[in-house]
Amino acid sequence: MKDRLQQFMFEHTAVRGEFVTLNEAWESILANQSLPLAVANVLGELLAAAVLLAGNIKFRGTLIMQIQGDGPVRLLVAECDSDMRIRATAKLAEGAVIADDAALTQLVHVNGQGRFVITVDLTDKAPGQLPWQGIASLDGRNLSEVIENYMLNSEQLSTHIRLAANERVCTGLLLQKLPGKTGEDGLSQNTEEDDFAWAHFVALGSTLTRDEMLDTDIDILRHRLYWEEDVFLFEPWELTFFCSCSIEKVRDMFRMLGEAEVTSALEEQDGQLTVECDFCGNSFHFGTEDIHRLFAPDAA
Repeated sequence: MKDRLQQFMFEHTAVRGEFVTLNEAWESILANQSLPLAVANVLGELLAAAVLLAGNIKFRGTLIMQIQGDGPVRLLVAECDSDMRIRATAKLAEGAVIADDAALTQLVHVNGQGRFVITVDLTDKAPGQLPWQGIASLDGRNLSEVIENYMLNSEQLSTHIRLAANERVCTGLLLQKLPGKTGEDGLSQNTEEDDFAWAHFVALGSTLTRDEMLDTDIDILRHRLYWEEDVFLFEPWELTFFCSCSIEKVRDMFRMLGEAEVTSALEEQDGQLTVECDFCGNSFHFGTEDIHRLFAPDAA
C-alpha cells in the first residue's frame, strides 16, 4: 500500500471524504523510537488523523496534533505540513509498564486530566502573530470519538472519522458534512436530502472493521463502501517522512535558554552537551568551545 491521502466528493451532496494510508513513512517513524505496542497504535491513529485534518484545510504551514497525558504516556505528537510531510513521537513516564491492549483512557487519561490539542502554525505569519491553537478535554472512548466531539463542539462541523494502526500501517477515513446553501437570513441550511445522505454515508463508513482497514487497500475500501454512489476523486497526495530538526534550531533553543543555564548544563555534562531529536534520532553535539562561540559578543 502506497503512502497517500485520497480526497473525494460525493456528487450532488454536501458531503466530502478522505482516506489515508501510511506504510513506509510509518515504519520509518517507528524505526527511530522504541514504543510499546499500545502506544504505537494510538500514535499511528493520531498521525493518520493529523494527515486527514491537514488535508482538509487550505493553509501553508504545519498542523500539529497532541495528546497531553496524565497516565503512563505523557505526550503524543503527530505533525503534517501542507506539503504532506509527516513525523510523530511519544514520551512515556519514567518506568512506565504498558499492556499491549491498553486503551486510550488507560494511557493518557487516568485521572481525567488528559488534553487534546490542535495547533496550526502558518509559514508566513504576520509579525507577532502566534500559531492558532484549540484545546479540549479527551471526550471520548477512543481517539475517533475525541476528534469527532472536538470538531462538532469547537468547529461546529459534523465529522465522522475511523482510525486504525499497528506496527505496519496506519490508516483512516474522514467524512465531513459541508454547510448547505445560504438562506435569506444569511445562514447556511442543509436540506432533508443533505441530512439523509450524511446519515447514509456515515452508516456505511461505520461498518469498517479495524482488521479490514489495516489489511485492505483504500481504493478497495472506498469501492466496497460506496460502489453505488457517484464519487469524484481528486488527485492523490503522496506522503513522506520528514524531520525539520537542525543544528541551527538547537542553537536557537540554547540562545532562548540563556548563557547561564546552558553553561551550567555543560559543566554538569563534563563539557559535552548532546541533544537528540525525539522524532528522527539525530544527535547534535556541543563542546565547551561551541558554547563559547555561540554566546560570544560578536556571534551572529
